[in-house]
Amino acid sequence: MAKSKGAPRQKTVGKLPSRQEILDFLATASKEAGKREIARAFGIKGGDRIALKDMLRAMADDGLIAGSRRKLTRPGVLPPVTVIEIAGRDADGEFIARPAVWDEEHGPAPRIVMAESKREAGPVVGIGDRVLARITASAPDADCPYQARTIKRLARAARSLLGIFRALPGGTGVIDPVDRKQLREWPVARGGTGDAEPGELVRFEIAQASRIGVQTARVTERLGNPQAQQTTSLIAVHAHGIPDRFPEAALAEAAEAKEPDLKRREDLRHLPLVTIDPSDARDHDDAVWAEADPNPANRGGWVVIVAIADVASYVRPGSELDKEAMKRGNSVYFPDRVVPMLPERISNDLCSLVENEPRPCFAVRMVFDKNGRKLGHRFFRAVMRSAASLTYEQAQGAIDGRLDEMTGPLLDTVLRPLWGAYASLMLARTERGPLELDLPERKILLDDEGRVRGVATPPRLDAHRLIEEFMISANVAAAETLEAKRSPLIYRVHDSPSKEKLAALSEFLTTIGLKLPKSGTLKPVQFNRVLADTRATPTAELVGEVILRSQAQAEYAVGNFGHFGLNLRRYAHFTSPIRRYADLIVHRALARALGMGNDGLTDTEMGELEQVAGHISDTERRAMAAERETADRLIAAYLADRIGAKFQARVSGLVRTGLFVRLVETGADGFVPASSIGQEYFVHDEVRHALVGEDTGLAYRLGDPVEVRLVEAIPTAGALRFEMLSEGRSLGPRPKGAARPSDREKAKRYKGKPRRQGRGGSRKRR
Repeated sequence: MAKSKGAPRQKTVGKLPSRQEILDFLATASKEAGKREIARAFGIKGGDRIALKDMLRAMADDGLIAGSRRKLTRPGVLPPVTVIEIAGRDADGEFIARPAVWDEEHGPAPRIVMAESKREAGPVVGIGDRVLARITASAPDADCPYQARTIKRLARAARSLLGIFRALPGGTGVIDPVDRKQLREWPVARGGTGDAEPGELVRFEIAQASRIGVQTARVTERLGNPQAQQTTSLIAVHAHGIPDRFPEAALAEAAEAKEPDLKRREDLRHLPLVTIDPSDARDHDDAVWAEADPNPANRGGWVVIVAIADVASYVRPGSELDKEAMKRGNSVYFPDRVVPMLPERISNDLCSLVENEPRPCFAVRMVFDKNGRKLGHRFFRAVMRSAASLTYEQAQGAIDGRLDEMTGPLLDTVLRPLWGAYASLMLARTERGPLELDLPERKILLDDEGRVRGVATPPRLDAHRLIEEFMISANVAAAETLEAKRSPLIYRVHDSPSKEKLAALSEFLTTIGLKLPKSGTLKPVQFNRVLADTRATPTAELVGEVILRSQAQAEYAVGNFGHFGLNLRRYAHFTSPIRRYADLIVHRALARALGMGNDGLTDTEMGELEQVAGHISDTERRAMAAERETADRLIAAYLADRIGAKFQARVSGLVRTGLFVRLVETGADGFVPASSIGQEYFVHDEVRHALVGEDTGLAYRLGDPVEVRLVEAIPTAGALRFEMLSEGRSLGPRPKGAARPSDREKAKRYKGKPRRQGRGGSRKRR
């Protein structure tokens, strides 16, 4: 039985502990602790256990604790500044909010009470509003664990009540929601269609004719047809409130933008800088050049120049372009289109480092020794002319001996020096030991009408790695320069894995005979050793998935706690100001700190960096979710005519109600309900990352190869449902201490459910 060292024990038997006492107990418990351990620690018996259960449920609802009744923990905590959504009011009339982004692995999202703003009179926010807020923790016994004060009210994001309209006879219709979590039809009464055309994406509201009447939908806005050419992403754009139309004032500024004075800049036009990008790139914001260091004191060393589009010279602080770029935070890349951070006049023309055209740039000259260690660097504003716009495949082909008309003349003077510098940088990278997760990315290929014609996994080339290493070095140099000048900046940070996730990872690795060090601070190299040990084994993909899930999410912050994945002490984004607002801020900070013009960071901006960092972290997560959902919708449409087909897949996720699979052929994700697997009840074994048959012990584990049959495809929601065809496999005995369902729990699970005969006379879960 789990006991705890130093855990508080209530002296008065039967008296309920306070919330703070429960939190203190969970923090000091040496082993897993749940309701039973809490009751024992505080001497709670008999009927008081029901009151304790209600108390724990209330604490979970408020976000103070998370987990199961056998294992309760403190959930993830909110950052000091974040975006929240006003969800309603409490009994006292106070606004209650929840985080706009929340990892459900931490349990239910915490409730946040809004504190009145001292800077503005009257109500600052209303239900449904999104605000950038400053967060403080409440007393543990408070109804809400957090308080929030509004920093800035954000544009409302319409995240719900979106659907596809279908017309029916008699002037009525039906709306199919696009949220896969709410897959139900909404009838539309006559007069409520809003003149929507069949197949259109619409925003709608729910109306109810009477207290006992059937709920119906009323179309409030027509948003276009997502089935039209290259507009599948329209659903995600509106579902996540992504701004996709530039205000007239911002477009007017872009149209009137003029090239800065190039005479006061260093002239790099004599150097053959080149851009190396994907074949479908629409803009080019970074160029590179390298040569062997002519300094005899640095024999075998290299000089590298990374030149970046000088967006700051066109997008000034406080301008309409700047306001819109800040609002968007970043560009969003869909298979069918791009929603850019800046208008095309800026991103695809004035700031794009197109071939043979003079362009202003912000450059850094770096000197490396033969082992790739940086000896020094210098930032400066310059004018450059790209000698060539190459694709990754072109550059790699030239190095591999496949020359063309463009790369032939560049091989000896441009490309080989670049690869020579890259070889040295790779020596330093190996010594540094960043996290080496090999995660192939799928690329959805579309035809001229915006339909999926295939899914490819492009090979990972040295050309990709070369540009990546040069950009990392430039980003590190930017952070170092701003720190040396004592300038505020926005760091790109990546925290180390949490203790809870490390504990779960360690438990899992133990089940396959591997171990993580128990003492000291873990470094990426220790994860790399585990990956290397399993690379040639059947568990390689499984181990990679679990290690990936143990990692924290990278974000932007004004406080520096390093970048765990890259194993760097300081890191800032400098190399993509066309598509990331963080990089534009770093450019302005460098311009101010180094006295390079009057377009640097302003005093006002310097005082708002914390809020900006929180906002652009949220817009980045918003973009990732929208991009993922659009890919899912396109793939679901691609597979919709293959109902009944069999596919090879791997188990990519597990929940109590079933398992997720990822198809080998397309990378598509789908769900297999536990109720459709076999003839027994399946238990989610969190330690071994598996669904285990309660009677047979046969299991499906994260990463397992399986065969599935497609049962249902819903393209508008990006939802795929499969049937499991593969048998589970034996995992051996349960790990020592693993929880088993009690007879009482089994009886509760099966109450009212018919007995089904199958393997061993087991029962099928419904």
